[in-house]
Amino acid sequence: MAVDATPLLGRPTGVGAFCAGALSGLAARDDVAVEAFAVSWRRRHGIVPLVPPGVGVTRRAMPARPLHRSWRHRDFPPVEWFVGRPDVVHGTNFVVPPTRRAARVVTVHDLTTVRFPELCDAPTLAFPALIRRALAGGAWVHTPSAAVAAEVVEAFGVSPDRVRAVHSGIPPLAGPDPAAAAHVGRLLPGGTGRYLLAVGTFEPRKDLPTLVEAFGELAPAREGLALVLAGQAGWGAEPLELAVQRSPVRPRIVRTGWVDDAVLAALLRGAAVLVYPSLYEGFGFPPLQAMAEGVPVVATRAGALPEVHDDAASMVPPRDHQALAAALSEVLDREDRRRERVERGRRRAATFSWDRCAAGLVGLYGEAAAARGRP
Repeated sequence: MAVDATPLLGRPTGVGAFCAGALSGLAARDDVAVEAFAVSWRRRHGIVPLVPPGVGVTRRAMPARPLHRSWRHRDFPPVEWFVGRPDVVHGTNFVVPPTRRAARVVTVHDLTTVRFPELCDAPTLAFPALIRRALAGGAWVHTPSAAVAAEVVEAFGVSPDRVRAVHSGIPPLAGPDPAAAAHVGRLLPGGTGRYLLAVGTFEPRKDLPTLVEAFGELAPAREGLALVLAGQAGWGAEPLELAVQRSPVRPRIVRTGWVDDAVLAALLRGAAVLVYPSLYEGFGFPPLQAMAEGVPVVATRAGALPEVHDDAASMVPPRDHQALAAALSEVLDREDRRRERVERGRRRAATFSWDRCAAGLVGLYGEAAAARGRP
């Protein structure tokens, strides 16, 4: 079994969190042998300390640019040139390399590029063509939710028999860290008693301007309430900049930039509410992390979020700042509502694990290998 671990390199992303969690679950099993590889020339050795014990690492150089350029147009060179002779190759980030004999599985995390191309940058707009090419070559598809699985079947005309939805687990948070907690205290405006938290890259799909507008309605009547936006700026962050500049409560809005694991954990644990106003999601880790920590969640009814959250989060329509403000008011002002969301959130979070994810992936690998004629 060869798994593309390239997403582990660099600053953590949702795809990287999936890759790390799936590898940890697979490493704990005794019915599959896993080798990780990175499509990189210079950074290929960087995955060695990032994979869990029990996962091997293929260190042969795989120059990313020429390989990706070739794989866009033809099924050459086969990945076996670099990783030996696995039964299955799993592409964890929308792309799976061509193979000579191994079965192929590609993870499609969401279909933003198909449903909302205007919310995507140029590199990600290449994904649909790569997915189509993989499907034409017989690849199987893993998605993190049934919602995305249905979208893949509809968008690409692939048989449902070759698409499997397997829920991810929840990325673990760093343990309590006094230094990180103190850092969070320094980030907050003076007089802050409670804060709302949004986590994620600042990009159009996250629709943070709507949250800023909702906060502008909430904050004047709630002294000491702040809004913390934790994440690095991505492409298309200008509307957020403008929304913050225009906000009547601008001094109470904090943009942290990228934060490390310890500070992120401290921010999550200290939040009054985790807010997730996305226009579309294929799964979404931060709300589940918050639920596991006993933090109530208010999110949009978008993409796979209703499936993932079930009845554990307060859910509102996307792009509706008034509905978002009303849902936040209810959780902030009604202790009975807050307790209900916390209890339901803990129960919901407990249903997700990387062991369950790994079991689902192993089942998918077996089906793909059998269909390819491998043992």
